[in-house]
Amino acid sequence: MSESISRRSTLRLAGGAAVVAAAATGGLTAAVPAAAARRVETLLTRLTLDEKITFLHGATDPATLGEAGCIPGVPRLGIPPLRLSDGPAGVRVTAHATALPAPVVLASTFDPELAREYGRVIGREGRALGQDVLLSPMVNLIRTPYAGRNFETFSEDPLLASDLVAAEVHGIQSEGLIATVKHFALNNQEYERQTINVVIDEQTMHETELRGFESAVGAGAGAVMAAYNKVNGNFSTENRYLLTEVLRGQWDFGGWVMSDWSAAHSTAAAITAGLDMEMPDSINFGDALKAAVTAGIVREALVDRSVRRILSVMDRFGLLGGALPARPVRDAAAGARTALKIAVQGAVLLRNEHGALPLAGEAARSVAVIGPTGEVPFVSGGGSAHVVPDEALTPLAAIRTRAGCGARVSYTLGEDLRGRVFLEQTLAAGAPYRHDEDISLDAPDEWTFLIHYTGAHADRPKVLLDGAELFPLAAGYGEYFSGGVVSTTPEGLSVRRKSVELSAGRHTLHITADGAAVGRTFKLARTTSASRAEDVAAAVAAAREARTAVVFAYEDATEGQDRTTIALPGHQDALIAAVSAANARTVVVLNTSSSSAMPWLSRTAAVLQMYYPGQEGGSATAALLFGDANPGGRLTQTFPVSDDRTLVSGDPHRYPGVDGEECYSEGIHVGYRWYDAEGVTPLFPFGHGLTYTSFAYSGLCVSPDGHGLGVRFTVRNTGRRTGHDVPQLYVGPSPDLALPQAKAALAGYRRLKLRPGEAREITLRIPARVLSSWDPARHRWVLGTGRRTVYLGASAADLRLTDAAVVG
Repeated sequence: MSESISRRSTLRLAGGAAVVAAAATGGLTAAVPAAAARRVETLLTRLTLDEKITFLHGATDPATLGEAGCIPGVPRLGIPPLRLSDGPAGVRVTAHATALPAPVVLASTFDPELAREYGRVIGREGRALGQDVLLSPMVNLIRTPYAGRNFETFSEDPLLASDLVAAEVHGIQSEGLIATVKHFALNNQEYERQTINVVIDEQTMHETELRGFESAVGAGAGAVMAAYNKVNGNFSTENRYLLTEVLRGQWDFGGWVMSDWSAAHSTAAAITAGLDMEMPDSINFGDALKAAVTAGIVREALVDRSVRRILSVMDRFGLLGGALPARPVRDAAAGARTALKIAVQGAVLLRNEHGALPLAGEAARSVAVIGPTGEVPFVSGGGSAHVVPDEALTPLAAIRTRAGCGARVSYTLGEDLRGRVFLEQTLAAGAPYRHDEDISLDAPDEWTFLIHYTGAHADRPKVLLDGAELFPLAAGYGEYFSGGVVSTTPEGLSVRRKSVELSAGRHTLHITADGAAVGRTFKLARTTSASRAEDVAAAVAAAREARTAVVFAYEDATEGQDRTTIALPGHQDALIAAVSAANARTVVVLNTSSSSAMPWLSRTAAVLQMYYPGQEGGSATAALLFGDANPGGRLTQTFPVSDDRTLVSGDPHRYPGVDGEECYSEGIHVGYRWYDAEGVTPLFPFGHGLTYTSFAYSGLCVSPDGHGLGVRFTVRNTGRRTGHDVPQLYVGPSPDLALPQAKAALAGYRRLKLRPGEAREITLRIPARVLSSWDPARHRWVLGTGRRTVYLGASAADLRLTDAAVVG
């Protein structure tokens, strides 16, 4: 028989560090201290209806600090404004801020303490830069490798995501900045994100996506951002099940719920369901809300409820006590140190044949650096996660510095991101421009056209190829949500590109532009099969002349659009194949958002996954290549072999959806659980990561511990270098539960650092919540009793030891 577990007793049993963090500080529950409640109620009685409504929608900030949104406050009552900044990887405002590694890099450390430090940096800088609310962290699970924001979130595994989000929330809010966990809920793709209807069963929802949000609430997050998409037929911003039954009823959340930007669709339905704040404007919660209250459609008590929630959080953060908390001075050097530490510790060494890394001897003194992101720092992805740092060293510069004066470090482009310029113009303000040009081809060819330009996207030059516009204006936020390195030149010009297959014969280009109000500069460039062949030939020649070839490969992901393939963009696969054929000591450094296909893998010596490593990525990469640091990151997502071997392959109902609806028919089997259930072998499994040393496990012992399990084992460094290991515990299914269960699900882990020969005994507890399943018939968690097998390993596919004990 399964044992039923009550909501109250398990609210914060998320496992690992999240349990400790939540127990230490408590969550922001609906219960408010009496003195605080009196302050809030006193203010409510003094606010007019118009003033109340100003708390419930965004407005323009007269201070123009460059944040994403603003609530103006009520000066006559001493209530200050609230400024809300984007910030998944650093504070996104007009001023410079520390560009931390992308959250997926942080997650790859498997270290909640580093997540807390990450949060503290953002919290301090947010306060220093005039902000009050951070629109982060994002905790949506990685369900498909195509999702454009996979780099902004943590993992495909709900336990790992839960631990990390709780720690980061604690870090952010310990510095006085209000954290907003997002996007509630099931915003797992960018394609049709404003309208897609996610169809999901109750067990799957609670056991996968919702666990991270519950953990953030348990850690005290002050705000929750409701997502764009629908869930089971209702928009998230007016979804009573999510916003009231789960968030308030099951989790006892006492903060406020805001909409994602322009995600609110109604007035009465949204506020009744539990939405408190519309961002970034007042379409539904401004005059429309006042009219609904006046007409009796919406009770003013609902307005009061939402304002009360917002004021209660402001009071908790000291914003209603008269004198506001002093803002700190930004410490850029401290931010840079944390950025470097996380970039190093989150890097994942995927492959290292015959000890190719770290570079030593002649291999370290003769290096050919190849690829555009070797010369340009790949700081972050695009969209609201993009942060402009004070400075960022390029990998090439860092490698040259580390290699030293006597070394030979060459650089070749390999893959041309900017194109070869064939037309360049600088126009005076208001000056018109027109240009017509014919192109004649003797044979069919693939060309990529690029435009570099200053000024607003909406009035960039119009370029027609055979009458069709090459660079049409993207709809909605499409122009705002563009990538970083690929969409901007080092000089600050915006870049747009279009690849086309040209037939043999004559083609016409027609270009029109004007200088707009302040003048404009633009360039037109192109790459062709001939120019690409020249670039590859130069890279191959450089690789042959060097002892080591280091190829930097990229994939430029952004909010607002999904990837269409896990293949590297452009012709990078061909470049890597050619270079690795010319030099057996080819090392590939990946600056990608998520998993990538690697058809060239077996021909390379090493592959280092750096993701988007932030402003210190160049220094971190050089330190890892030369062995000044030992990679210790682990994959937080499964890397598939190819596009046809993923959870969503061949089933458009799963992704991207059919007729505006996508079905999570995989159930609880997300990520590595799906690979286990289907018997599909991935390219690299969840939890995988190599180091420059080796580790052995022994002495696994599992025993009952209350309604949980106690686990002991020993880890020994059997290699010659100090390094980090991340032993992982997985638990098998309960024989007593007649519910879908994973063959093996992550149940615990520990990151540790050991010297050569050092051994350490590790004790972990698997709490009852991790051993439980959500019963949709009883709408609660039930304990999975009976004999449970526990596996100890280095990844989801490298399980080395097993033991079992009875849960009851």
